[in-house]
Amino acid sequence: MAARVLNVNVGVLGHIDSGKTALARALSTTGSTAAFDRAPQSRARGITLDLGFSCLRTALPPQLGLGPGELQFTLVDCPGHASLIRTIIGGAQIIDLMMLVIDVTKGMQTQSAECLVIGQIACQKMVVVLNKIDLLPEGKRQSAIEKMTKKMQKTLENTKFSGCPIVAVAAKPGGPEAPESENPLGVSELIEVLKSQAYLPSRDPSGRFLMAVDHCFSIKGQGTVMTGTILSGSVSLGDNVEIPALRVTKRVKSMQMFHTPVTYAVQGDRVGVCVTQFDPKLLERGLICTPDSLHTIHAAIISLKKIQYFRGALQTKAKFHITVGHETVMGRVMCFSPAPANLNEEIQENVFDFEKDYLYQEEYLSKDSVSSEENKENDQAGEVQLPKQQWALLEFEKPVTCPKLCLVIGSKLDTDIHANTCRLAFHGVLLQGMEDKNYTETFLPKLKVYKQKHKEGQVERVMDDYSVIGRSLFKKETNIHIFVGLKVKLSTGEDGIIDGGFGQSGKFKIRIPEGLKPDTKMVLTAASKKKSKGGKGDMTKEDESNKNDSTQPVTISLIFKRYVFDTQKKIIQS
Repeated sequence: MAARVLNVNVGVLGHIDSGKTALARALSTTGSTAAFDRAPQSRARGITLDLGFSCLRTALPPQLGLGPGELQFTLVDCPGHASLIRTIIGGAQIIDLMMLVIDVTKGMQTQSAECLVIGQIACQKMVVVLNKIDLLPEGKRQSAIEKMTKKMQKTLENTKFSGCPIVAVAAKPGGPEAPESENPLGVSELIEVLKSQAYLPSRDPSGRFLMAVDHCFSIKGQGTVMTGTILSGSVSLGDNVEIPALRVTKRVKSMQMFHTPVTYAVQGDRVGVCVTQFDPKLLERGLICTPDSLHTIHAAIISLKKIQYFRGALQTKAKFHITVGHETVMGRVMCFSPAPANLNEEIQENVFDFEKDYLYQEEYLSKDSVSSEENKENDQAGEVQLPKQQWALLEFEKPVTCPKLCLVIGSKLDTDIHANTCRLAFHGVLLQGMEDKNYTETFLPKLKVYKQKHKEGQVERVMDDYSVIGRSLFKKETNIHIFVGLKVKLSTGEDGIIDGGFGQSGKFKIRIPEGLKPDTKMVLTAASKKKSKGGKGDMTKEDESNKNDSTQPVTISLIFKRYVFDTQKKIIQS
């Protein structure tokens, strides 16, 4: 019986030119078809343009309690170039353990910080590798390494990777042009640290097969090979798999893991799947799956968390580059939060409740967010209680094919790549996809997101003990009939009901069912007398008397809500 092989996917991430590919090469014993800058333009430019894969095999460490066997680290070399962040996000979704590679002579750089953010979202464990120690003068090397180690520990202390191992290496002493005879420094120590950090990743062979393909090529007389990492489920020889991007289903003829033939592969495995022939140029990267298991969506509801290092506000109606599964498209965001009545309720993870009401937000609410006018109206006096969970409606410019409950990341990839700023804005989980392209008519009306409206006007005069005339609540052209029957409150405490329009200038009549308080009547009668004393047309005198008048006008408050996606635009009062 073949010895047990445990596969752990290790992401190699960091800033451009930090030496990630050289480190992966120094660690590797076997390269896959997608390893070590296979693209000619990568080799010519000396930078990684795509995910590269290779593997390192070692004995299973005793702490895993699995007995004899092999531990296989699949190394996912992610590009560090700023414009290739889409690929990094794709790579981060398939890793169990992350190596953050830092050029010891430069420390944390812009993309190192972005890789750290992606790691916090998508990964459980990390090892920091301080590379290029051969560039430090030998006499000062140890103190420089200690100084950089302390700096990194400080950077990581408020992240989930606080206290993670930090290892110093020189993956390619002398740089890319140095002879191969130069032995790497610190790599065997790094392998021991990786072994100590290895854990039994959760692998579930049940469920639908889904694989992220990152490389595709044909073998004459055999078929087309797709290499990638299995994200969920399992695959066996003879299974049918769907290629959603090409709308075709193919049969699995053979499979290999790092040049070793296999008959079965499970979630987390790195595998090459050979199927009946098709043109490999049609699928450089994408997803393959159990037939009919993926959905193509035009919009989605996601759980929403802002990335703390993103400097701007997350504003409703703003456009972002949205990475859903392994695709990146432009999309527009609408933020919303629980209705105030549901603010303290426990939120069920990865479930969205369409029966509940939600409050529209002009922007994502956070401690440092400066609330817009509309949000201020929704806030209560005193310190604002932040919701436990916020959500977003994402509307994509073109449809995306993705699994349910997949990771979603929003970025501003059009930000100047030389600007020293984090371009990753938010992340979340896709809770509900909208497959119908007419989703605005068929689906959105089910989403009960409302805007809270607060209008204020003034009482102009008293008609009798049970009615007053109001003004300044509506514009002259407003159709007051739609507001008839709505409740209002006077600043003096009385409750009233809008009875109808009064004249042509936007004034209206309010009925006070309980009658006006004597004090209110006195204030309003005194104000009316003062106005009439000013004389008709003598505006200057009226203005003067208003300035000297210490009595405040009696204000009318009208509060109601409207559901954003209600086609009838109904006005609702609780």
